[in-house]
Amino acid sequence: MRTSLGALLVIGLAGLQFIAVLAVVFSSYVTSERALLDHARELLSDVGTNTIAHSRGFVAPAQSAAELSARLARDRVIASDVPELMEQLFFQQLQLAPQFAGVYYGSEEGDFVYVMRSKGSGPFRTKIIRHQGGVRTTELIWRDDKFNVIARWMDPDDVYEPRQRPWYIRAKDQMTTIWTDPYIFFSSQQPGITLASPVIDRQETGLEGVRGIVGVDIEISDISDFLANLRIGSTGRALIIHANGDVIAHPDKSLLKEQTADGTLHFVDIAHIDDPIARAAFAQLEADGQVPVEQETLSQFNYNGETYVSVVMPPMSDKLPWTIAAYAPESDFTAAIKQNRLTNIWIAGAVAVLTAIAGLALANYIHKPVRAFAVRSALVAQGELDPSDPLPATYEELEKANETLMQQIAARRETEMEYGSTFALSSRGMAQIDAQTGRFLRVNEKFSEITGYSATELSQMPFTLLGHPKDPPVLLFDNDQRGTPREVNHEMRCLRRDGEAFWALVNAILIFNQEGKPLHIVLTMDDITSAKQTEEQLAELSKDLSNLARDNTMGQVAAGLAHELNQPLTAIAQNADSALFAAQQMGGAGHGLHETLDEIAEQALRAGEIIRALRAFIRRDEGCRSDFDLSELVSQTQRLLSAESRAAGVSVIADLGALPAVHANRLQIAQVLVNLMRNAIEAVAEGDDLDRRVIVEAKVDGNEVHVCVSDTGPGVAEGITLFAEFETTKAAGMGLGLSICRSICLANGGRLWHQPREPHGAMFCFTLQVGGMEATQAA
Repeated sequence: MRTSLGALLVIGLAGLQFIAVLAVVFSSYVTSERALLDHARELLSDVGTNTIAHSRGFVAPAQSAAELSARLARDRVIASDVPELMEQLFFQQLQLAPQFAGVYYGSEEGDFVYVMRSKGSGPFRTKIIRHQGGVRTTELIWRDDKFNVIARWMDPDDVYEPRQRPWYIRAKDQMTTIWTDPYIFFSSQQPGITLASPVIDRQETGLEGVRGIVGVDIEISDISDFLANLRIGSTGRALIIHANGDVIAHPDKSLLKEQTADGTLHFVDIAHIDDPIARAAFAQLEADGQVPVEQETLSQFNYNGETYVSVVMPPMSDKLPWTIAAYAPESDFTAAIKQNRLTNIWIAGAVAVLTAIAGLALANYIHKPVRAFAVRSALVAQGELDPSDPLPATYEELEKANETLMQQIAARRETEMEYGSTFALSSRGMAQIDAQTGRFLRVNEKFSEITGYSATELSQMPFTLLGHPKDPPVLLFDNDQRGTPREVNHEMRCLRRDGEAFWALVNAILIFNQEGKPLHIVLTMDDITSAKQTEEQLAELSKDLSNLARDNTMGQVAAGLAHELNQPLTAIAQNADSALFAAQQMGGAGHGLHETLDEIAEQALRAGEIIRALRAFIRRDEGCRSDFDLSELVSQTQRLLSAESRAAGVSVIADLGALPAVHANRLQIAQVLVNLMRNAIEAVAEGDDLDRRVIVEAKVDGNEVHVCVSDTGPGVAEGITLFAEFETTKAAGMGLGLSICRSICLANGGRLWHQPREPHGAMFCFTLQVGGMEATQAA
């Protein structure tokens, strides 16, 4: 049985086309379904993370407000025994934080100041309880938004006792800021939480006591509004569960509260909430009245025959043991692709039929010259045609076309092999992109390595999908693609397949054909994340050093002024006492003179106490020490000062060798290095010597590392007292740089000194402790 070549071409072309289309459809469906489900889980995880961040940001101002008020009262910046001043402070905090329901302060004497939002005579209501001469009074004041009094009267029936409230007792017992469990406020009947912070009183015996407690009431119903605005698929939801199982935030706020037999309101726990899907997803989390969640958990569950995906986040913190939970049906993400799969199968069948028809015409065209040769052969065999007759014209044309085509194919193949080798073996990420659609046509292995996508995955996506979703989309070229080939070169932030962000340097060239039509885009990509991170680290270090230098300078100035003012104040107090003693001995001095001298002495002592408090406040923060790499810090400092050294024509050389980690405050030591190296650069710049160098050296000496910064400048002039405050040779200097450096070295357990450098120049050295020594000594 003979088989027709045309039939084989038609059947083969149509069948292969049908199989190829089906393979693409099903593989695309499986890949897309998996990607969408992974995206659904990532979306739920992002919802949980964003909800945690929003909740923390919502309640964080309360802790800052309470601790600030407690600190102001402790340091007597605000007199806690003056209710009017406390009322003004609390009024301002309520205006700044709309989520605050009320701010209050209760003292150990039973006094109480409470400023709250009100729906009565005015928008704000104040309650002040005083105990004076054994008499208790309660005053109620209503004020408007500008702190003007609208109404006020006394309440003789009030029996409120702040010292018996749970928030007062817990904060006093624990001597730290505490959070209560969420509950329903009695006045507003809204869900809320209370934070309380103690006002510490340092007694003359050195012991610490509690002067009073500052409290803040926060309404958390706005968190439910935030959850209601979240879009998780089409019907997904997120909620917040307290550690005891109570649901404290839900998109439907009406589901949160229920009334007990005694008429009070309380939260509904997760096992009884009127949200059946939430119960099915999260009720099993509650065990023995608690919700123990230690890590982020993604899972699937079924409800009424439908599959859902869910996520449970770990608690926000020990003080706020809130668990974020979210769920969404899988169909929200996969329904469209399932419907699209069926449509694509029908499309594949239609394409196969059309391909068969087109294949029949193509097969006939391809088979025509072959059939002509077959007929000629048959005629020759029958003797009806002379073999010397010319060949059919179609054969000659086909032969010439075939010869020409083979030559072109050979030349193109050679060019493609050379280009392909360069493309595939390039150490840079390379890709070809369709000029019209922006989709990838071809990528090399380096490009896949940088982005994390395989070549197959990249062929199904446009270049714009690599860009970070929070950044504006990157268009390689605009719609006007005419003219000569153009090139773009810029930096962009991208996302790898696993979601990791990275910075890339992208260079793209638009290639045109002879007719001026764009063919494709040739793109190269380099991962410059490390360089970006280095720039960000240098910028952060520069900012931190600027802040530290400002703080150290202001602290040194304030400490010096406090020291200088303390002496004349002491002299005033002593002279006042002497004058008072002399007046008492004379006997004829009036009573007014005695009172004046007493007041002078008292005010001088009070000023001395204020100055001592100021000095204690300035020196109270010694910084946080840790182990770090000194060589890396010196390298970063060199980069920070590179512009200054180039402008001055000075070479900065670091000769450190192998050094162990050192233990100190990294930012403070950076400030010391910057000050010493900058002084050295300025000293060398002022000289005329051709040898213009600054050398940084370090060596290990026992448990210490000695660091020396030397220069080839003129050295320290005679008559200069180094390390003295307010003494400088610079026209615009304050004379605090070396003094601050010495203070920093002493604070970090080291020392700083100067020694001359031969044949000329100056050398400043300081010591640092070797890292890990404290742990060894403690052991």
